[in-house]
Amino acid sequence: MQQKIQLRLTPGEAQHSPTVLQAISQSLSIPVSQITGYHTLKQSIDARSRQQVWINLTLLAFVNEPLHSRYSQNIEFPILPAHAKEVIIIGAGPAGLFAALESILLGYRPIVIERGKDVRARRRDLAALNKQGEVNPDSNYCFGEGGAGTYSDGKLYTRSNKRGNIDKVLRLFYQFGADENILYEAHPHIGTNKLPHIITAMRAQIEASGGKVLFEKKLVDFVIKDNTIQEIMTADGDRLKAMAVILATGHSARDIFYLLHQKNIEVQAKPFALGVRVEHPQSIIDSIQYHCSTRDPYLPPASYSLVEQVNERGVFSFCMCPGGIIAPAATANGEIVVNGWSPSKRNNPYANSGMVVQIDLPTAQAYLEEEKINLKKEDPFTLLQFQQRIEQKAFQAGGGLQVAPASRLVDFCNNQLSDTLPSASYLPGLHAAPLQEVLPGFVLQTLQNGFKAFGKKMKGYYTNDAIVVATESRTSSPVRIPRDPLTMEHPQIKNLYPCGEGAGYAGGIMSAAMDGQKLAEIIAFKYK
Repeated sequence: MQQKIQLRLTPGEAQHSPTVLQAISQSLSIPVSQITGYHTLKQSIDARSRQQVWINLTLLAFVNEPLHSRYSQNIEFPILPAHAKEVIIIGAGPAGLFAALESILLGYRPIVIERGKDVRARRRDLAALNKQGEVNPDSNYCFGEGGAGTYSDGKLYTRSNKRGNIDKVLRLFYQFGADENILYEAHPHIGTNKLPHIITAMRAQIEASGGKVLFEKKLVDFVIKDNTIQEIMTADGDRLKAMAVILATGHSARDIFYLLHQKNIEVQAKPFALGVRVEHPQSIIDSIQYHCSTRDPYLPPASYSLVEQVNERGVFSFCMCPGGIIAPAATANGEIVVNGWSPSKRNNPYANSGMVVQIDLPTAQAYLEEEKINLKKEDPFTLLQFQQRIEQKAFQAGGGLQVAPASRLVDFCNNQLSDTLPSASYLPGLHAAPLQEVLPGFVLQTLQNGFKAFGKKMKGYYTNDAIVVATESRTSSPVRIPRDPLTMEHPQIKNLYPCGEGAGYAGGIMSAAMDGQKLAEIIAFKYK
């Protein structure tokens, strides 16, 4: 017999299996000897009480029957026959990889082309970026095997329950090497140190099934006839015939947006969010969230999620990384972009988060006019150029190469230049700078008022022990590539399927993966 039960335990009790078994025994009013084991279905932290932090557990207990494995078997991927139809997938990020895996399950051969390098070769370029400030425009934190997802922390939670099968995506991550806890934690997280091995295992499966993953293959052109892509062309001169093309190039592939525009394929401006990274000592966030001077060793480093309306403009935390690191995420020299990630143990001494403000089209147009940047009417790249302009200003205010401009938090809110900066996780280095010369006035003021409001919600958050680093600007794509809501094709091109974050239809690893799976299903149905 299997029984589903809910328990409320202290962090130490939740980590001690004999104690959990005893709690199950009491809940079911049966002897412990009759309980053969249990699976954790859901786990979350309740830190609302100032006296005690609790762990809420939903368990499946096995009573007087053998404990079954969570999955009786892995999802089996077939070996594709020689005559299998091919699907071209541009981009090896989460959307592209999961589109490839789903294509195989549906009997189609994926041909994945990726402008960047494989995980191992990519590491050398990241080392050069962190140590020498050298940006390889085709191999960096955004481009390469796994895309931005490989080095963006591995957060696997999403609100997009209607976009696809969340459980299937999590199961595949688990099958390819992620820890079992991603299947039940309220905010599942893999960790940047573990993601490369998982991504490599996915690629190995794609190739073992007969698909291909081609690195350092940069898309530079399409051959279009009768509103259909006949071939794609890469920078090294290769031409690949195309039945269907999934375009999953990520939110930073600006050259692809411009290529589509040059080919008279419609793209649209899309609102996005821009701001800064704020970093605190992790101990401050722990003390605020857990109401303690020292964090319980059985509790993970604390996180937070904040949102505030300031003069009818939203400011909110984004991609919060407890025990994390701020990383340089620029894709071109002369620009500063910062992002955050955490290893699986989240054991670094800092907590960082994006803190961003929503940017709409009229606001971006007005700012660029003030900057004397001429734009055509209804230019689809208005928001992209706004984004790029702020990144360039951050570079100019920094200390050269990828040294980022920064300020202590209270100094930032008071428009004061910091005399000194605290130690921080950002490896290329920080330079004390007046961030009012980097950020547009409305972004600056919204962030300043937002930080002050957050300090009232979280006592101790508003402190000069925290540091603000500019600029967090790649929260999502500033361009949308339209697609028909039923066929998922671009309205002008019959076999072009815009996909994932770069097309404006996802906002993280999970939603991008589900979008890739969905497009693979659509293509399989169309060409069956």
